[in-house]
Amino acid sequence: MSDADALHCATLVRERDFPRYASTLFVPPDKRRALLALHAFNLDVARIPDQVSQPLPGEIRLQWWTDLLEGQGHGGVEGHPVAAELLAAIREHALPTRPLLRLIEARKFDLYNDPMPTLVALETYLDDTVATLFTTAARLLAPASEQVEHAARHSGIATGLVRAVARLRRDASRRQLYLPEDMLARHGASDEQVFAGNATPAISASCAEVLVEARTHRDAALNLLADVPREARPAFLQLALLEYDLIRLARPDRDPFAPYEPASRLRVLWTLWRASKAQVYS
Repeated sequence: MSDADALHCATLVRERDFPRYASTLFVPPDKRRALLALHAFNLDVARIPDQVSQPLPGEIRLQWWTDLLEGQGHGGVEGHPVAAELLAAIREHALPTRPLLRLIEARKFDLYNDPMPTLVALETYLDDTVATLFTTAARLLAPASEQVEHAARHSGIATGLVRAVARLRRDASRRQLYLPEDMLARHGASDEQVFAGNATPAISASCAEVLVEARTHRDAALNLLADVPREARPAFLQLALLEYDLIRLARPDRDPFAPYEPASRLRVLWTLWRASKAQVYS
């Protein structure tokens, strides 16, 4: 393993996903490198749609990751520090690759402009993507358990639902729709209204409903943490950050298409530190 590869992953996560980077500061040092490799992998896969202009090149890049994790890669991983670090983490910690393969497959949705049809479909997508990160991170820290799986599912869905509302402006500008299409229709909104950035009461109501669902999943995850092994709980530390977003995004006077500024790095560090000391993530 190369220290340069590890530094690359740490820098990537720190610059592009500071909350996840900050959460790794509260885990045992011998686990931190593998966690950063996991999160760097997620970022590399998630940003593929931003780096291609057509779906096909994106599919090819996702297939490269699939082949690598299935042991069918052609050649080594020289020149790809994220891949090198991820494979090292898998070997060292005996991580299962099936969840990561499921994450890659689910990310194909991001390459196209198909709307998210239902809340169930959105939750399935988030279970395969965001929840997989919670599950795998917890697996790095402690043996797998049914309690961890359930907590990870609720944590991932809650986090992803909040992100869907926070990134509505960004996604709409790309004609991507993660708010459930049937939910929008039930409130009297259309896809085109979202893509046009029209802040109608119907779109605000749809966002509010998504946030209610997010809070429900967040609360379920917090209740389940009591049964999660103590050594695995740092994998769920990011739950402490959700309350800030839930409150700000749910303000009745908020324009759902207004740019959303996430919590400052100082607030993130302070919130995570307090949660880590109290072992309470609400």
